[in-house]
Order: sequence, then structure tokens, then C-alpha cells
Amino acid sequence: MSGHAGKTRNIFLVWLVWPLITLGIYHLVWYYKVNREARDFDPRIEVNPVMALLAITLGWVLIVPPFISAYNTGQRIARMQQSAGMQPTCNPWIGLILLIIAGLYPLYYQHELNQIWSHYQHPVEGEPVPLAV
Repeated sequence: MSGHAGKTRNIFLVWLVWPLITLGIYHLVWYYKVNREARDFDPRIEVNPVMALLAITLGWVLIVPPFISAYNTGQRIARMQQSAGMQPTCNPWIGLILLIIAGLYPLYYQHELNQIWSHYQHPVEGEPVPLAV
């Protein structure tokens, strides 16, 4: 079984620089891409990236959906780590706490994703990679 590699990104650019330059638009693009990468990496991970994005944008009206979406994204990253044959180190509870603390969760989640791509020796985005599980 194989999946498609995602992109290695600089965690500080993802968390602070690009969102500031783009007035927050980059964060939304990043969130969509991270969830799409989870789906493309392991077909067994079920996620609709558009719905995940809507949960963190329009979901604020209902208060709860952004927190659920951020938690579920952390679970997906942990599942990706497991599928790569790694010990899952991504903790969705930490991501949820970091969401509340100054929106630091992109920093944490991108770091965890970068570990996956390091495990595969930094493949080109979209390159097929073997899955362990």
C-alpha cells in the first residue's frame, strides 16, 4: 500500500510569517492542505478538507466545531505517523490546548508533519511513498 507525500514547511513561516503577510488567509490554505495531505497520504484516513476548513471558519458561530476539527486534525496526523511506521507522537490534546493559547497549534502540527516527511527523507510533494501499516 502506498500514499502520496506532503510538503515539508518551515514551522515559523506557517505559524506566524505567512499568516501575518496574508492577513490570515494563509492559515486557512494551510489548514485545508494539511487535511488534504492526510487524505492523500493514507486512503484509510477519511477527511473532507473543505468540511474541516468550514469547521474552523464558519464553525466559530457555534463555538464548538473549530475545537473538534483541530482535535480531529491532530488525530489524523497521529494516524499518518502510524501509517508511516513511526511511533505516533502527535497528541491532539496538545494541539487543542495550543489552539486556545495564541493559536500555536499550526506550529505543533506542522512540526509533527515534518517528522513524517523526514522519515521518508523529504520526498517531493505528491511523490508516492510506501505505507507501513
